[in-house]
Amino acid sequence: MTERDLLVDCLRRLNRMQVAYMLTGSMASNYWGIPRTTHDLDFVVQLPPTSIATVVAAFRDDFHVDETAIREAYRPPHQFNMLDNRSALKVDFWMLRPEPFEREMFARRVSVTLFDEPAHIATVEDVILHKLYWNNITPSERQLGDAAGVIAVQRVKLDLAYLHHWADQLQVRATLDDLLAGRIRPKHT
Repeated sequence: MTERDLLVDCLRRLNRMQVAYMLTGSMASNYWGIPRTTHDLDFVVQLPPTSIATVVAAFRDDFHVDETAIREAYRPPHQFNMLDNRSALKVDFWMLRPEPFEREMFARRVSVTLFDEPAHIATVEDVILHKLYWNNITPSERQLGDAAGVIAVQRVKLDLAYLHHWADQLQVRATLDDLLAGRIRPKHT
């Protein structure tokens, strides 16, 4: 199973369950920008506790699923993962937290079609901001390279006012300015 196959499989399962979700991370930056190889998928989910059994049932046949880990994800770090038994690829699920940016990002997600499957994905601006936010937490050339790749492809379509507003709020404005000025360039993989 390839990363693409895994993405389609997860999208189908999430869509069937009618769970509110958003694709983020490297797959989202691949969609909007310059693709690179990744070894996991990232989803933000709005998952009421009453849906846990449904999630476990939907994934258990092909994934290592830990119901206890899902229940614990309602506390920091608000994350659980599943391992695909067919490929050993990992799927990270992040619970939607009551943080203003995360709520805004989730509310702005857009519906697209990925490999013939309906999908909800973070907007181009939110992918950039999210990459910069994570780079502040754990600095990584990959995060910056992904953000630079998105800007390289989407530059003329970007909502700069939105980017500047949230970059100030998230304290990533200087890095955003460097990206927009071309002082940080995408890595080609």
